[in-house]
Amino acid sequence: MHPAATAVLQNVAQHAHLFLPCVFLAASVSTAVNTPERHSLLITSISWALVWIFSIIRAGVLAGLDNVKRRKSCWAAGALLALAQICDRAARDREGMWWAQAFLPAVVYFLLETDLWTNTGIVPAFIPLTDHAIDGHSSADKSTRTGSSRLIFVITVTAAIVLRTPYNTAPTSALGLSTVIFTAAGLVFFENAITSTKDAEKASSRGFVSANGSFSRRESMSGARQSHYLTSLRDVAIVMAVTTGIATFCMEDFRTEVLIWSPEIWDMEGGREDWRGVQGPGRMIRQCLVMSIVNALKSFLLFVTLHYQGALPTALIAVGSYLIARLQMGASFSGVWFLIIFGAASILFLFNPSSSSNASTDRRMTTRARRLLFLLVSVSFLVMLTKNFYGNVAFRSGDAMDPPSAFFDLPPESALGPIPLDTKLGHPIDQLIKSAEQDFRDLQDRQSKSLAAAVTEYRRRYGIPPPPNFDRWYEFAQRSGVELIDEFDTIQETLLPFWALKPSTIRARVREALGMEENALIGVLIRDGVTVKVEGGPEWQQKATVGMMSQFMEFLPDMDLAFNVHDEPRVVVPHDQLSQMVQAAKDQRMPAAFGNRTPRNKFSTRPKDMNDGKRIEDFKTTRFNRFAHQQTWTHSRMSCSPESPSRSYEDHTADNLTSYSATSLGFVYNASAFGNICNSPSLSHTYGFFERPNAYNIVHDLIPIFSQSKVSSYQDILYPSPWYWDTRVGYDETRDTTWDNKTDSLYWRGSTTGGFSRNGGWRRQHRQHIVQRLNAPDTAKIIVKHGQATPPDWQIEEVPRDDFKNVIDVKFSHLGQCDEGDCDAQKEFFEVVDRVDGQDAWKWRHLLDMDGNAFSGRFYAFLKSKSLVYKMAIFQEWHKEWLKPWVHYVPLSLRGDEHLEAVRYMSGEEDGRKQAEKMAMAGRVWANKVLRNSDFEAWFFRLLLEYGRLIDDDRELIGYAGP
Repeated sequence: MHPAATAVLQNVAQHAHLFLPCVFLAASVSTAVNTPERHSLLITSISWALVWIFSIIRAGVLAGLDNVKRRKSCWAAGALLALAQICDRAARDREGMWWAQAFLPAVVYFLLETDLWTNTGIVPAFIPLTDHAIDGHSSADKSTRTGSSRLIFVITVTAAIVLRTPYNTAPTSALGLSTVIFTAAGLVFFENAITSTKDAEKASSRGFVSANGSFSRRESMSGARQSHYLTSLRDVAIVMAVTTGIATFCMEDFRTEVLIWSPEIWDMEGGREDWRGVQGPGRMIRQCLVMSIVNALKSFLLFVTLHYQGALPTALIAVGSYLIARLQMGASFSGVWFLIIFGAASILFLFNPSSSSNASTDRRMTTRARRLLFLLVSVSFLVMLTKNFYGNVAFRSGDAMDPPSAFFDLPPESALGPIPLDTKLGHPIDQLIKSAEQDFRDLQDRQSKSLAAAVTEYRRRYGIPPPPNFDRWYEFAQRSGVELIDEFDTIQETLLPFWALKPSTIRARVREALGMEENALIGVLIRDGVTVKVEGGPEWQQKATVGMMSQFMEFLPDMDLAFNVHDEPRVVVPHDQLSQMVQAAKDQRMPAAFGNRTPRNKFSTRPKDMNDGKRIEDFKTTRFNRFAHQQTWTHSRMSCSPESPSRSYEDHTADNLTSYSATSLGFVYNASAFGNICNSPSLSHTYGFFERPNAYNIVHDLIPIFSQSKVSSYQDILYPSPWYWDTRVGYDETRDTTWDNKTDSLYWRGSTTGGFSRNGGWRRQHRQHIVQRLNAPDTAKIIVKHGQATPPDWQIEEVPRDDFKNVIDVKFSHLGQCDEGDCDAQKEFFEVVDRVDGQDAWKWRHLLDMDGNAFSGRFYAFLKSKSLVYKMAIFQEWHKEWLKPWVHYVPLSLRGDEHLEAVRYMSGEEDGRKQAEKMAMAGRVWANKVLRNSDFEAWFFRLLLEYGRLIDDDRELIGYAGP
């Protein structure tokens, strides 16, 4: 063997009492993070069965049966530790149970410092120590017991702070307390079982650990391998394996059919192993087997650590693993800081100055360190309380205040006209940016910091409890690092009218829609947490859609899902029927769900009207009508209120500019209102989707169709686009450059998508309108600062566009979706340039992004770049609450009066240039935080939990009550 390897092994063997607890800590962290909660009891049972097999091989079956007291301790320890596992599983709240474990060292310390165990007669008296160890417990040590108690207090408080998750329900509180007591008692019994061997009379020569947690010199690991030690491990292991095994079949959703591969799943893709979307049982089996082995290692190391260190150090290591695992789920400065304090307190508590050569000096230094640490944790605790108090006050006061928006103060100069801004307060863009940034900071500050807070906020917003498995979603979101834990209003708004329909009606309509192949839908059938059928649409979209569900599919109920293949939306319900459905949902269905204070945190079993998922039933009729290449405005405005401008009986009605437009140039101050087509009848002849969409299959009954984007008046269910999840248009950072090296102008290259052009229809489409407007040889309005007055005097002036042609580089690079005559006409009207590589866009500081046939597939790549994004969009996507205009991008109107001034200010004015670079970087940083695949999955996960409740026949009885 290599000399270096020999030296390493010798050092490991010499310091095994330090090395093995570190390995135990690593194994504990791994199990805390990676063990699937759904099968935790099964994994626990298997792991202890493996330990039992190992101990049987090493110690035999009959060894140690003559020691009755040791056997009683072993059986008691195994039963108590098993009960702790069962309570943990029953609570179904991992974070809450972690928080409860913070009190484990304190409970162990209490049990060790009392005589309750020996007085019962079940546990034998502790083994006497050597004379040296006895001397260690002199009066000087007794005088430091108060200091030890203080350190236990420090350890408990710091651990509880890092793992804090307040309990809101009595059952969870009781289970958390029970888990701690059972675990603590189990560790004490386990330690006594190890030390109470038939060779106890020889203990004085070996120096065992005492029950109060102090320790003297131990024998080597070879002694731990002796059979009379392993008999204790054997007896504890068999009780643990049997007890948790029984609980597995009683409590867990354990089905033997998921342990084999389904031929239908395998044949769906011809046996190809790269089919990422199909989530068969193989993944679950592999994870359970791996974690069973890791848990077996952890169980053996638990025994070794108890043998070398005792119950109290083992409890400290266990809590340390929970702390580290909690930080992996969601790191924070306070969490790291208090973890450091916890670690320091643990080391001080375990340090035994009496064993050193200069015990008196060491004891004084330890006492000073303990006092200093106690002071430090007290100050840190007070700072945290103060910060949380003022943060809560700010949140409460913020709820009662309107957003700090100065531009709401002045009324419009004419009916439905844009609102004016006071230019003495600064340039309109500067005002809009500052207001939006303040609103966004407030939004971030008021996000829930715990599962209990998220449940409370959910009830406050929506008036009902969260759906079943909301705790699983929260854990997934925390593990994924989701930034905005409460901002999912789009989901609720989209699904609200479906509450008026019976669950059976919703399910039947999905089957009907999927049953007609001409409906252009992807059908995804989920049974028992597995995708058993995927049919329709392009292969890449199938794989990406199902792949986006792969990480959480096991928590979904059985469901049939219909995904829209087309870019364009599909469902629009007439206003009178839609308003009745919304009213019924708010007044009848949802109050019934809110009235149930103890909902069942579990979806119902598969309803009788749902098949096994191996086939999609055929239907010979369809409610969808095809209107491709035809005008759609009449259909699209059907869900608008009769009082809205778009429902006017006149052909030409003014837009409601007051709702979204500021100043006569028309800066967009409310992007949601701008995207609401009910405010803007002019869209009927300026937007391609309403002129002649490239594809259009429409239905006027409420059918749950999942679409990647939609117009505001449609009732499609939005979900994160698989186009983005599959990175169909990516961002190559190696092709990007610094802000200073970029060309200071607005850049766009693209095609004439947006609608089909026939009989000159391209003149009524949005992309052609914007490209023509930005390149027109006419005049434009800008806002110019006059004089050097303070505050500055900003005034509107009219200038030739040619004066600023150097800041506009917007051109078509392809003509399509048009009849031959219309294509030729556009070639003559527009300057069409050669196609370019999409990654070339990063050479420009200002990037234009706008809708095509539907949403723009380049938006996320643009945001992740080091350039500033300008976006014109009518189509809504899932991210409405997560991406904020004037914070992460510049919103543009379709009229275009403000386009030139927006670019001019951001590139020509000193303040504007600073704002442009700042916003570009803010958009880039935020996009890398909230536009990851894990963010898409977390949003989709919550959407499908909400939808799963909608189609559950017991939807008014199910939900998540809280931790």
